[in-house]
Amino acid sequence: MEIKKIGVVGCGLMGGGITEVCARAGYDVVTLEIKQEFLDKGIGGIRTSMERGVRKGRVTEQEKDSILGRIRGTLNIEDFGDRDLVIEAAIENMAEKKKVFASLDRVCPPGAILASNTSCLSILDLAIVTKRPAQVMGLHFFSPVQLMQLVEIVKTLVTSQQTIDAGQAFCKSVGKQPVLCQDTPGFLANRLGVAYLAYVYRCFEQGLASRDDIDKAMRLGFNHPMGPLELSDFIGLDTIYYIMASMYEELKDPQFAPPVILKKMVTAGHLGRKTGKGFYDYK
Repeated sequence: MEIKKIGVVGCGLMGGGITEVCARAGYDVVTLEIKQEFLDKGIGGIRTSMERGVRKGRVTEQEKDSILGRIRGTLNIEDFGDRDLVIEAAIENMAEKKKVFASLDRVCPPGAILASNTSCLSILDLAIVTKRPAQVMGLHFFSPVQLMQLVEIVKTLVTSQQTIDAGQAFCKSVGKQPVLCQDTPGFLANRLGVAYLAYVYRCFEQGLASRDDIDKAMRLGFNHPMGPLELSDFIGLDTIYYIMASMYEELKDPQFAPPVILKKMVTAGHLGRKTGKGFYDYK
């Protein structure tokens, strides 16, 4: 099927980024939020990002206006009634996501594809609340969406090849590089990355090396753009904790069990950049 009109559920960090890259690629985009203040903040963030692009010479003023003109915000899910593809980027809560997918199934055209940006939850569990499980897949973007090239396409036991083909074509059309994953906890990137971060936290916890030296070793020794502790602060320690806990609950593999230091930092509200303090102090 040809995808021309996109819907995005959520206009926060991930939803706003997805909305922006879709509009940049020429798609007509409707983005949904639950409150006007959230919608205004999300659209404002996209506008700021575009203005930054103008200052840096990446887009012209005219191109910026054209891109923003392709984005429409809404508080009404009924406005997805003409969308070809809807990407859910709501809170990482299975019960809430199921409600969203049931509503999308009701309002979207019969041929529309439904996708989730979840980083670790079961896509099949979302698909089965709809009457179109073969048209449901995961499209897991990475933050910041505007810069990161990877998108994981997650295939369930019942996702059709036509849906996967459409997902791959869509990802390439917005300038992303897709990888195909099975519907297992953590998919591919987080299955690898979370195991790495968990081991890093344990090394830090055990005093193997200082925070700065751990990050320096991975930046200089493995050419990572960020050290693992700096990266963790960027992602959000609560997000990482949630992913680890979800994967451990599903797999019962000790390597994914959240280390004590991570749990204590989340409990203390030291979540990284967004709270001003994590492994580093940003205040």
